[in-house]
Amino acid sequence: MIGHKLTSFRPAAQRKAFALALLAGVSFAGVAAAQEAAPSEAVDEVVVTAFRKSLATALDTKRNDVRVSDGISAEDIGKFPSENIAAAIQRIPGVQISNINGRGSTISIRGLGPQYALTTVNGQAFKSSNFTDGFRYDVIQTELASGIQVYKSPTADMDAGGLAGTVNIDTVHPFNVKGRQLIFAGKLQQQELIGGDPTAKFGATYVDHFLDGKLGVFLGAGYQELKDRGDYLWMDRWTVSNGVYTPARLRYRRIDRETKRSMVNGAIQFKPTDDLQIDAIATYAKDETTQELHQQVFLFTTPSASNVVSLATANNTATKVQINNFRLENNHQHEDRPQSTGAFTTKVRWTGIENWDFSGVGHYSRGHALFNEEAAILGVNISSATLDISNPKNIVFSTATALDDTAQYNTSTLIRNTYPNGAYRTIDSYENAGQFDAKRYVNFSILDSVQFGAKIRQEVLKRYVVRRDGQNTIPASYSPTMAGSGILVTNFLDGDMTLPGTWVSPNLDAYRAALKAQGVTVYEAFDPAGSFRVERDLGSLYAMANLKGEVLSRTFRGNIGVRRESTDQTVNGYVGGAANPLNTEVKLVAGTYTTKKSYDNVLPSANFSFDITDNLLLRVAAAKVLVRPIIDSNNQLATTMTSTTDTTGHKVYTISIGQGSLDPMTANQLDVSLEWYYGSGNGLSAGFFSKKVKNGVYTSTMCPAAYEGTSLSTDSSGVCVSAAGDTYTITQSFNDARTVDIHGYELNWQQSLDAWLPIAGFGLIANYTHVNPATSVTGFKLANLSEHTANGTIYWENQTFSARLSANYRSAYDQTSVESFFSGPLGHTVDARTQFDLNLGYNINEKLSLSFAAMNINNAQEKAYLGNESRWQMTSVTGPSYYLSFQYKM
Repeated sequence: MIGHKLTSFRPAAQRKAFALALLAGVSFAGVAAAQEAAPSEAVDEVVVTAFRKSLATALDTKRNDVRVSDGISAEDIGKFPSENIAAAIQRIPGVQISNINGRGSTISIRGLGPQYALTTVNGQAFKSSNFTDGFRYDVIQTELASGIQVYKSPTADMDAGGLAGTVNIDTVHPFNVKGRQLIFAGKLQQQELIGGDPTAKFGATYVDHFLDGKLGVFLGAGYQELKDRGDYLWMDRWTVSNGVYTPARLRYRRIDRETKRSMVNGAIQFKPTDDLQIDAIATYAKDETTQELHQQVFLFTTPSASNVVSLATANNTATKVQINNFRLENNHQHEDRPQSTGAFTTKVRWTGIENWDFSGVGHYSRGHALFNEEAAILGVNISSATLDISNPKNIVFSTATALDDTAQYNTSTLIRNTYPNGAYRTIDSYENAGQFDAKRYVNFSILDSVQFGAKIRQEVLKRYVVRRDGQNTIPASYSPTMAGSGILVTNFLDGDMTLPGTWVSPNLDAYRAALKAQGVTVYEAFDPAGSFRVERDLGSLYAMANLKGEVLSRTFRGNIGVRRESTDQTVNGYVGGAANPLNTEVKLVAGTYTTKKSYDNVLPSANFSFDITDNLLLRVAAAKVLVRPIIDSNNQLATTMTSTTDTTGHKVYTISIGQGSLDPMTANQLDVSLEWYYGSGNGLSAGFFSKKVKNGVYTSTMCPAAYEGTSLSTDSSGVCVSAAGDTYTITQSFNDARTVDIHGYELNWQQSLDAWLPIAGFGLIANYTHVNPATSVTGFKLANLSEHTANGTIYWENQTFSARLSANYRSAYDQTSVESFFSGPLGHTVDARTQFDLNLGYNINEKLSLSFAAMNINNAQEKAYLGNESRWQMTSVTGPSYYLSFQYKM
């Protein structure tokens, strides 16, 4: 394996560079506009090629939309300008993404996390398979999208639920495609860190028209295999005394992930008469991911906090420590994570009455996941170790016994030898919906038309958990030996730190065989405390007036509307009783409970676009938006509890007290933007936004005097414990009575450089977003929010060749344990990061094209600190990835 390191620019310099580029755009744009307006004796024909055409299409869509929106358009059918939908969306101003093993997965809009954005496909809900994460964009393939639009200001006819914004993915509609199209595509992918052979992707697309153009058919299908790896080193626990943070639990984690993804997307459009059209669209995406997690958990304070001796202190941090006689837990965990998401939508549109437009929609969407995990956990004693975190760029760690020394795993002396430890989790979310809309064209004075409609939705979110835990230590006579079956894990962090990068890990196949040899069948215990069902009956009515006219001889467009949303919510859960005698990690069912909550919300909205000149546009939008109470790892609406047993034999409980009575979050928002469109496909815009959030949900950690009859107290390190030494982490969620103000501005520039350079085909796109949220010590806080984000792309293309170099920058952002497993209970701040991507294209002829992409070519790492930048907390490595693809059009 070849590893390489490229130096990144400093964050301050990056922000300054992007800001200067955007400010320079004002003067450059003026020059370009003047040059394009000037007469010329000889003007060559400008050929609009694929990428530039997609930029122009997206800019035209933004200009023509009365809402505040930004979007991305496909270069061709099945040819999207990115290797990942989330990575494509992050190029839009105000959008930030979160990665898993370097692959874009979820997004945030204007500082609000994944759960606050609504994702729709063709304007209808597309249910995520795992509703606790927000919509997972890495489950679907880019070929699904013909265009993506992010709506930052809603209209009354849109579904409510996007407090941050609404992301709509438009699929291919056959009536929008000329002629017959038959396209085949393939791709090879290789992540440098995991190595091995490249993985493949292939797909086919067919579009045709029949019955003299009255019937259109589209069918697309694709299959992809992916392999990637992520290495993570982080400090999971700290001991805090007199304001000094001392390392308490260091963790290694290597995640090897293999994914098989398949997708089928079809559409039929039928227009038997000029005034009747029937559409049927179906989409199904399946993701089968398996993960192998190899972990080393260094329990510095077990069995005693006195194990840790501070050798050096700086900035209220014990930067160098010696640890004596502590526990090491060696964990190999296998996870099967199959998930699917799909939707079927039918729409009928009829315009048979003059000046009327009627439509009806029937829709069904379902997300389904079945997560299975099993682990073998071995515990040993380490006599001594030293740790030096004084230099966050180079963590120095050494142990008295080599981590790959199999002798320390003598089966007769293991402190812990547990298998299996795991669970099955079935997660479902689905929605049925019926919708009716009517539009009456009036053309009276400034009133262009009025429209109204109604929609009924039924939403179900449910989780069912079964625990599968071995209750006894595997006897030494049956236990696999590390020397005979252990897995050697090597090259941790790609050799980036001064620490043991090789260790031996338990072999799950050997443990499965050991269990079988004992004749042991592991009892599968229903976990009532982890299972629940949420049902919501949603009804909505809306009315909207569409306006157009003139003000001071300048034209304007706009709408004013109101939407009424009614919600009836029912949460069903289980009451836990005594411990299950066959699996003490769970409790028996003692009963059930039901919590009901009903509420109504009136959501006014207004959007206006004023043409100050033929090319200069002023846009103003205001609205009230909402998101219903979200479900994440800290707030399940139902009461949930998980438990594990540590190496000392004590229970570790994690409890979320259900809050089915939480109110929905709402926000009053305002958008004002000035947009200049000039030349062909050029644009420069600046916008201000403000969002005043009410009923923000926050989670507090508590230690009550007792929980379910067990007395609790807080120990000297702030941990909630029972008299028996069991640990309790108990959280409860509340609505914040305060109003949190989120505001900021966005700059966006799209420019062809043909007017300035002797070689045609060059251009650039750049944007910058600044978000300034209110901060507080308590109450609702924004996580995953970068104050500064910027994107830039320099491109060149002609009819044969193309090249793009893109940069994405985001400043530091905070995370809690809800947003990141790697943050630990105290949370962390992820450091500023810039990633560079490269795309090259070659059109061999009109039918065959090749492309190459290199993602994260500068090997940007994700690093985090706690409290201050000198206190290292986490480093992760994923490395670059490479793609080689072709497309052939019949």
